[in-house]
Amino acid sequence: MENILEIKELSKNFKGLKAVSDVTFSVEKGAITGLIGSNGAGKTTTFNMISGVLVPSSGKILYNGKDITGLKPYHYTSMGIARTFQIMKPLKHMTVLDNVASGALYGRKGYQSTKQAKEYAEEILQNTGLYDKRYCLPGDMGTPFKKRLELARALATDPELLLLDEVMAGLNPTETDEAVELIRKINEDGTTILLIEHVMRAVASLCKKVVMMHHGEKITEGMPQEVMNDPYVIEIYLGKEES
Repeated sequence: MENILEIKELSKNFKGLKAVSDVTFSVEKGAITGLIGSNGAGKTTTFNMISGVLVPSSGKILYNGKDITGLKPYHYTSMGIARTFQIMKPLKHMTVLDNVASGALYGRKGYQSTKQAKEYAEEILQNTGLYDKRYCLPGDMGTPFKKRLELARALATDPELLLLDEVMAGLNPTETDEAVELIRKINEDGTTILLIEHVMRAVASLCKKVVMMHHGEKITEGMPQEVMNDPYVIEIYLGKEES
C-alpha cells in the first residue's frame, strides 16, 4: 500500500541530550497507525517534529513523497495535515461553534465568509457529537467534550492526515469507547490517522500497525497483538519480574 508519511532516521538533540535517535517508520495511507511507549519515550518529541513544532537535528520527513522537514507549522493546514494537542487550548472566550469555525476559515476548503465557515462547523459538530453544545463556552464543558472540541477544530481544516496526541487521556471506559468509535468513523470517512495513545485496548481496536518507542528509539513495530505480546515490550510496560 502507498505511504502518506515516511519518517527516515529522525533525531532530535536538546543541548547534548538525544531525545529521539534515528527513528524510522511509515504511515500507510487510509490506515490508523499508533505510536506507543512509556512516558519519556520520545513520542511527543517525534510528533512535534512531524507537525513542524520542532526542527529535527537530523533525518527526513516525507509527506506524499515531498520532503517537508523543517517546514513551519503554518504550512501544514494547506498541505492537509492537522493535529491535536494533549494539553487542550481552546479559544476560551469564543463559543464551541466559533472555535470550530475558526478552523474552517483557515482550512483547505478555503471558505471566504464566516457564514460558510459556520455552516461547515455545524456539520463537523454534528459528526462529533457537539452540536447541542455549539453555543457553550469551552470552560463550561467537561474533559470529554473539550477533547472532542480539540478534535473538531482539527477536523474543520479538512485534513488528509490527522495527528492525535492522547485524545483518550482522562476518559472513563464508556467515554473511551465513544472516542474509539468516533476515531474509527473519521478514518472510515477517508482520513489517515497517526495517534499517540496509552490506552492499549483502544490501540488494539483501532490500529493496523503500532510503532513502539523507548528512550528515544524505535524498538519494534508491527500489528498491535504482535507488538503487545513481545516479551521486551511487556517488560518495558510491566517491569521485569525479580528472580
